[in-house]
Amino acid sequence: MTYEDPWYDALASGWGERDGAGVPAPSVPHARGERGTTPARAREVYVEVQRSEAFQEVRGRYRRFVVPGAAAFLVWYVGYVVAATTAPGLMARPVLGAVNVGMLAGLGQFLSTFLLTWAYARHARLRRDRAALELRWDTQELARGVRGGAL
Repeated sequence: MTYEDPWYDALASGWGERDGAGVPAPSVPHARGERGTTPARAREVYVEVQRSEAFQEVRGRYRRFVVPGAAAFLVWYVGYVVAATTAPGLMARPVLGAVNVGMLAGLGQFLSTFLLTWAYARHARLRRDRAALELRWDTQELARGVRGGAL
């Protein structure tokens, strides 16, 4: 028994892949068509999932983290660039020996990138991954026609 993932984009697979003779590999048939699910039914399933409360909750959790996080990081980055170009005296102010404000702010850019990445991964693991996985399994069952009814 093979496992077919309905989220897999078979049309995008094989790009640039070649067989042993250097000839482009033949395209892979679309996974949904192989199980007998019609393209129209597949569209209905995904529209149904997109309109479901579970999907909207996952998307909402994602947006509630990403939008403020991206905005704060962008403000911090632009503030650093603006300060570096318009206030060279401030950025050149020594803090500890040869280390100045500009160096600390530049290193702070790296640190904030790592912290934001860690926070995003943690938020995804704790607040979204389980719900998204359950939604994915429900979607697969609907696409296969195993389950009837709405999510």
